[in-house]
Amino acid sequence: MAIATMEFGRTGHASSRVIFGAAALGRVRQEKADEVLPVLLEFGVNHLDTAASYGESELRLAPWLARHRRDFFLATKTGERSGPGARAELELSLERLGTDHVDLIQLHNLVEEDEWETAHGPGGAVEAMVAAREEGLVRFIGVTGHGLRIPGMHRRSLARFDFDSVLFPYNHVLLAEPAYRADVEALLDLCADRGVAAQTIKSVARRRWPDGFDGPRYSWYEPVPDNDGAVERAVHFVLSEPRVFLNTSSDLHLLRPTLEAASQPVTAPAADALAADVERLAMTPIFDGGELERI
Repeated sequence: MAIATMEFGRTGHASSRVIFGAAALGRVRQEKADEVLPVLLEFGVNHLDTAASYGESELRLAPWLARHRRDFFLATKTGERSGPGARAELELSLERLGTDHVDLIQLHNLVEEDEWETAHGPGGAVEAMVAAREEGLVRFIGVTGHGLRIPGMHRRSLARFDFDSVLFPYNHVLLAEPAYRADVEALLDLCADRGVAAQTIKSVARRRWPDGFDGPRYSWYEPVPDNDGAVERAVHFVLSEPRVFLNTSSDLHLLRPTLEAASQPVTAPAADALAADVERLAMTPIFDGGELERI
């Protein structure tokens, strides 16, 4: 069963409600990437999200895009704040991806005050990306971020510039924090009013890695385990909010379980089931408003 689609803001593209987070390809060989990407077609995923800073991700996508570029809405990100820096990074991304344009360029993790002022100021990244849009190198411009401050910063960004999309953390543990939920709701209301696409990350986050854990790590946070329905409940919690998209984890082991959950009829999980997951799995918020805001 294919994953449902929804208009990606005002872009005119009907994106799958699950977007492939290509950070998962940042540290894999090409053979592994070639094995993984056909899974997206199996579930009807038609939107890719990568970034210049995601290791080898853009390079791993390039052979796939050479055959399937028209099948996917392609997004990447720049972490540069100056106009010249952002332009150079965009041009490098286009070269690495093997394409003459991306559908969406996003200012990556724009949360710190000094960086925000530089990016939005004269000669900053926003100005440079507008020029790139006029040249046909990008079609749309978005902004992303992590941490508890980012919904508020996104509202500030939308007041300064008419971004086409935003991206921010969203899961049932974070949304249990009243202040964060209020900020998210205010952002979603604004996005709905303005036709701005709302993307979410960290849907399957369990907690930060415990001190002393020496096993393999495929994401900077510990995800929920895929063995007792917790992944499905986490995915359905996000997708039961009809205004958002879900970007998949950088842990490739959770790609198929996430897509399988999203391909089923979505029902909002019962509050007691989510509370049981929190207790049983010792789930805690992965952001604290200070440390790790730059992740």
